[in-house]
Amino acid sequence: MTNTPTNSFEWVWFIAQKYSELFIRGTWITLVVSVIGTLTGFLLGYAVGMIEDVSISKDDHPVKRCILGALKAAAKVYVELFRGTPMIVQAMIVFYGLRQSGFEIDSISAGILVTLLNTGAYMSETVRAGIKSIDPGQREGALALGMSPVSAMFHIILPQAFKNIVPEMANMFLTNLKMTSVLNVIGVQELFLQAKTAGGTYYKYLESYLVIAIIYLVLCFVFSRIFTLVEKKMANKKDYVLAIEYMENTQ
Repeated sequence: MTNTPTNSFEWVWFIAQKYSELFIRGTWITLVVSVIGTLTGFLLGYAVGMIEDVSISKDDHPVKRCILGALKAAAKVYVELFRGTPMIVQAMIVFYGLRQSGFEIDSISAGILVTLLNTGAYMSETVRAGIKSIDPGQREGALALGMSPVSAMFHIILPQAFKNIVPEMANMFLTNLKMTSVLNVIGVQELFLQAKTAGGTYYKYLESYLVIAIIYLVLCFVFSRIFTLVEKKMANKKDYVLAIEYMENTQ
């Protein structure tokens, strides 16, 4: 090796150049897992949050009460399970559990599944809180106008709650972007695993991890600024404007 680096800064630059393809691939996999897992997790979180928000009345049909009760119980268990256990443990259980059960799943798919389930558990509580933050009169007014509870939820409540949920959605994505590093335990070749591979060649692990620290910092900085612009744009719109736009888009 010519021009051998003589200090940590030179080693950081040397490793970043020599293993740029590894870091680019690791960045791409990190983004794929975090973006797909977070977006699908949001959808799951909305579904679970709405299930938890459903009220069971004594006047409801017994079958309806049983179904809703079972769904709410399942949602409660799911949320407590994934909020009460570390993501690294969840990754091991999902990946190796599915494989031992006969399901051939690759590490990236398992990583997306774990991110999805973890995001859904945390977002469900955020969605439920966002729904509760809307004035009950909004729901009552929609029902008084002849809308069904489901229609009122999708056309009136959720569009308004969405604005309150956006900041937490942004935080959840940034968290997932960094938490993908724990998925290296199941072989997902994200940034952390690529840095470990690059650092092992010259036993320069510190310098290799400094490279991905910079990459993570840049990614989080860029996405946080994007989310800030989205929040500012939405903050200029009144709740009823959001609701009207949502209804127009669904017609």
